[in-house]
Amino acid sequence: MMRILGTGFAALLGLAFGSFLNVCLSRWPQSESVVEPRSHCRNCIHTLTWWENIPLLSWLVLRGRCRNCRTVIPLRYPLVEFAVGVLWAIAAWQSLQGFFDPDLSVLALYGQLATLIGQFIFYWLLVALALLDAEHFWLPDRLTLPGTALGLIFALLGAVLGSFSTAHDSVPLAQRAVASALVSSLLNILGAAALILLIRWLYWLLRRREGLGLGDAKLMALLAAWLGLPGALLAFGLGVVLGALIAVVLLVLSASNRADTNPAHPWALKRLPLGTFLCAGGLIASFWGERIIAAYLRWAGF
Repeated sequence: MMRILGTGFAALLGLAFGSFLNVCLSRWPQSESVVEPRSHCRNCIHTLTWWENIPLLSWLVLRGRCRNCRTVIPLRYPLVEFAVGVLWAIAAWQSLQGFFDPDLSVLALYGQLATLIGQFIFYWLLVALALLDAEHFWLPDRLTLPGTALGLIFALLGAVLGSFSTAHDSVPLAQRAVASALVSSLLNILGAAALILLIRWLYWLLRRREGLGLGDAKLMALLAAWLGLPGALLAFGLGVVLGALIAVVLLVLSASNRADTNPAHPWALKRLPLGTFLCAGGLIASFWGERIIAAYLRWAGF
């Protein structure tokens, strides 16, 4: 019962943070403050009342339109709130298994709680970056760099808690665990970012124009900080496959539309938000990465 209540609370908390994320997604690209003014309609500047600002429910009650000017409220608003709520609920359901066991040690309890908080932050960042790249081709440093630093901090915290919970002579072991985790995490971050930089450089040599932005390299560093290098590489592979599938669909649709054959607007030069697909791959890797990698290793005979 407590696990169900905890999952429900996480879902409601996710809806609230998803609502705040919508404010960020609307205001950051316009260089506006996310604190002031209060939430309002972007068309008529009507300030929303409390009941117009309830995550998900208000959009349904208002039937997707502003109460004052009847302007359509984009579907992105309820989808973002729903996505964050669902992701946080899944993370809570998985992390709270055994959380209320009376035999659970205090350190193990802290470790599970830290893991859960870290997942909340990671999923919020991925949803934010996916939408910003999809809508604006923008992966802001204000998210990727602090997100990478937080991933590193949580990796070190996990190493400390793990060492204290498994040894009596815990202080020297914790120091060694932190040093090892720090070196490993930094190598993972640099290796993941270097992969994108290498691809970017090779593309420049072949085409003499940029194919990948530096934001993608920073996003890969963020993924490596949270998922490790194997998880980040899996997210990259999944993102490339997803992007390729979308590209094929767009090319087929564009080729069938005569307007897109205009030389001034060649369909082959359309941009796709790689960061969005990397974020989707990161979510898949976070939930099923270990099983996917293990299945691949068994298939490859390792």
